[in-house]
Amino acid sequence: MTKKEQFLSVMRNEKPQKWLGYGFEAFPKVMFHCFIDPISIWDILFISGEKVIDNWGVEHRYLEGDPGIIPMVNDQNQVIKDITKWRDYVTFPEFPTNLDWSDAKKQIAEIDRDEYLVMVPTFRGLFERLHCLMTFEECLMAMYTDPDEVNEFFAAYTDWKLKVVEQLIDELQPDVLHSHDDWGSKDALFFSPDKFRELLKPHYEKIYGYVKKRGVLIQHHADCYITGIEKDMVDLGIDMWQGALPSNNIPLIQKNTGGKMLIMGGIDQGVIDHPKGVVSEDTIRAEVRRAIDEYAPGGAFVPCIGSITCLNDWVDEIVIDECNRYGAEWLKKHG
Repeated sequence: MTKKEQFLSVMRNEKPQKWLGYGFEAFPKVMFHCFIDPISIWDILFISGEKVIDNWGVEHRYLEGDPGIIPMVNDQNQVIKDITKWRDYVTFPEFPTNLDWSDAKKQIAEIDRDEYLVMVPTFRGLFERLHCLMTFEECLMAMYTDPDEVNEFFAAYTDWKLKVVEQLIDELQPDVLHSHDDWGSKDALFFSPDKFRELLKPHYEKIYGYVKKRGVLIQHHADCYITGIEKDMVDLGIDMWQGALPSNNIPLIQKNTGGKMLIMGGIDQGVIDHPKGVVSEDTIRAEVRRAIDEYAPGGAFVPCIGSITCLNDWVDEIVIDECNRYGAEWLKKHG
């Protein structure tokens, strides 16, 4: 079997299990394991510096050492001053007419698509977009005080997002869409499951329904707590939940999803992601083995780092090696 076939077999929870190893082995070794498209670059990945204003009017920071691109939103600079008047504040940016898809197409053309899955990203999901346009606290409060207005914003953003997804699929014909939206902290959802079902789920049904209709798999990245909405994620057609933190009750989620959603993660980055001398190689390998021992029995699981890569680069190589080494050993014993 090719790496692609092995991965898809685990995703489908086929028995007997034929492979267990690092979650991204079937994806090319490129940034985020995705082929970066010109929309992502234009919308967010161009940001670099202390104070950068994006196409939506949001201030961001991205400096060396930062864990990612950070929205720097406060009461003074938030775009939406009043959620009941969001239409007066938000201008949905028009896509450039001169987007250059040639580099992404060239990279994809060089990939053996029998061996590897082609994945493209779409950043800033529904919730993430709103909490970039408002302070985080105002965003959360608005979901409860003004749900109708929030719902209408999500509907408008969904229409904009569908245009993004349509271009991505038309231009690049990916196997997988890597979609970002964090819905919780390390140990709790940001909102109740009922609020998720009221305000987010209907719009994701529209976006992900379109993606599935186009024959593309969905990898939803949420390196956070999602316990309580896992069945809703299956309803949405999410094929892979990437970013599964061990602060979730992963065995319960496996039971509740019945092998219908591949769980990618399980490794506690807080334990392993440190400079040399702060954490040992033995500790890193032990954490990988713990994740496999605890979650592999539940099926539809592959180990990986929740945030895709560690802040400390030297850790990644050890994690990947131990996932593949111990994964094969575990499967030989239990498969």
